[in-house]
Amino acid sequence: MSAMKELRTMWQDTRMVVLCAISAALYAAVLIPFKVVPLIPGVTELRPANAIPVVCSFLFGPAAAWGSAIGNLVGDFFGGAGPGDFFGFFANLAYGFLPYKIWQTIGGAHSPLERSAAAFAKYLFTCLLASVLCADIVGWGDNLLGLRPFAVLGNLIVLNNMLAASVLAPFLLAAVYPRARAGRLLYDDLMPQGPRPPRGARWCGLALLIAGELGAWAAGNLISAGYWAPAFLPRAMLRAPYSGAVGVVVTPPLALAVLGVCLL
Repeated sequence: MSAMKELRTMWQDTRMVVLCAISAALYAAVLIPFKVVPLIPGVTELRPANAIPVVCSFLFGPAAAWGSAIGNLVGDFFGGAGPGDFFGFFANLAYGFLPYKIWQTIGGAHSPLERSAAAFAKYLFTCLLASVLCADIVGWGDNLLGLRPFAVLGNLIVLNNMLAASVLAPFLLAAVYPRARAGRLLYDDLMPQGPRPPRGARWCGLALLIAGELGAWAAGNLISAGYWAPAFLPRAMLRAPYSGAVGVVVTPPLALAVLGVCLL
């Protein structure tokens, strides 16, 4: 079943809708108290809650993706809603969707609970890809609006996400995943999937995702920090906050990454 179809058809199953609500509530409940612990005031705060979308993704698949997006939106209302929340919604949708979807392609015989070096390396790689795409979407969107530079916000999001995913999420997974599996509450138990895209298409999607998100991340950082002034752009775009330059240069690789997600 394609990625976009999974995100759409989960709303037809009452149990998945309930799990989406649970994921959203958990995420928001942990996000909100830490709104008073800013890393950079007005930019971002300490977010141990970012472990929740990763854990729920391995458990509930697309229900966790929507739960992550909705839970983040609820949390943003408590920190002061703004136009950047639109991009935060889709960034967190990707952050909650990609871990289990990428794992389907690269996990092989490994379980996300396995304590081998190969399994943990795959786990970190999976979380990194989810974190970078999340950062790309928020950094691109906020820079387009002239709110915050990509080089600040994008890198803080990757750091926040990876700290939560690598330090907290493995312990939560170890505690919750076996119980969910025993109770047949995993996504594959609740909504047995139809035929998946061919393996070659999924690996092609993964390659496009990696190339697109890394290209967007590099371009966004270099332009917004003033280290790269693309010669093909008019001079008016090459002044802070570089919103026009980021829009022109970062949008194509970001679209490539989204295409890769659709092929997974």
